[in-house]
Amino acid sequence: MMSAQGLLVPRLVSRFLKVKPGRFMLLAGLVIVLSVLFMAALSQVISPYSPTVPSGRPFEPPSPTHIMGTNKLGQDMFSRIVWGSRIVLYVVFLATVISMSIGIPLGLVSGYYGGKIDRALSMVMDSIYAFPALIMAIVIAVILGPSPMNTAIAISFVYIPTYFRMVRGEVLSLKERTFVEAARALGARDRTILRRYLLPNVLPTILVVFSLNVADAVLTEAGLSFLGLSVPSPTPDWGFDMRNGQRYFLSGYWWLVTFPGLMIILLCVGFSLLGEGLDAILNPREA
Repeated sequence: MMSAQGLLVPRLVSRFLKVKPGRFMLLAGLVIVLSVLFMAALSQVISPYSPTVPSGRPFEPPSPTHIMGTNKLGQDMFSRIVWGSRIVLYVVFLATVISMSIGIPLGLVSGYYGGKIDRALSMVMDSIYAFPALIMAIVIAVILGPSPMNTAIAISFVYIPTYFRMVRGEVLSLKERTFVEAARALGARDRTILRRYLLPNVLPTILVVFSLNVADAVLTEAGLSFLGLSVPSPTPDWGFDMRNGQRYFLSGYWWLVTFPGLMIILLCVGFSLLGEGLDAILNPREA
């Protein structure tokens, strides 16, 4: 979650626009995320050149012909940014879906049944959670090899314990509520209670964790790409382009690093604002 200082700017802007901070952050996050999604979906229309074929001289600075310049091979950086959004979103969303599909059911089962199952699952998840996330993702990515699918698997393994812990904690408090006891008294099976009574009540928490985990996954994917563990050359990817451009930054070719870096920051901020906005609306703490 963002700190109080991190929420200062959204609160000031929301007061100026006379909009509640939660709604402002939600709308701002939606605008950013949807803009990147549309850019990825319409990449064939938006991109003026092929992202992998040289379209100009090497190291051309930003100009009307190449608005974000060209790299050392003469490839258009704007086209690579546009097409790179597809890779980033594919990896991040696939990783999140995999981690949710494993972490949420395990959290439901562990929190509801308790006992030995809960102790065993909690021990495994705590062991994974205690290991540095980026290092674990790097190790898995090295073992699997560089590809978008393997990168998604490596990132998903890191975030499974997050969903497990959040869902388990919610279920531990919900399973003692009156509506669950009433369902048991009416003869509802455990599977029915988990699916129809507990899962809908943990969905608000899952939505918030999903948005914030995606924001963190964007940075993790960029880190793996920067290390050359995500996509093979010449696939367009923001982190991969930063890696190729950082060696020329001190030579004055600033655009090779600046534009991919700005896109990573922008998408990460967008999902963070989306998560904070959802949290403020679904779990209000202030009047």
